[in-house]
Amino acid sequence: MSVFTPCKGKTACRDDGERCITCDRSFAEIEQTRALIAALADFAQSQSYDNVEAFAAYVADKTVKKIKHRQSAA
Repeated sequence: MSVFTPCKGKTACRDDGERCITCDRSFAEIEQTRALIAALADFAQSQSYDNVEAFAAYVADKTVKKIKHRQSAA
């Protein structure tokens, strides 16, 4: 398994043509992560949630649980 390194922001991103040399993630991974976040933000906004922090915390918690469950089943 690899270690996730969060993005330090677009201004900190340095590229070698395929990867960000600051966080060492591929541009494909970065783009897919951005698309997933955008989709979640679009969904929460379309639902007009007043408590977006609770929605984000719920999604984060459920994601961790799902990954751990899948890892234990493998």
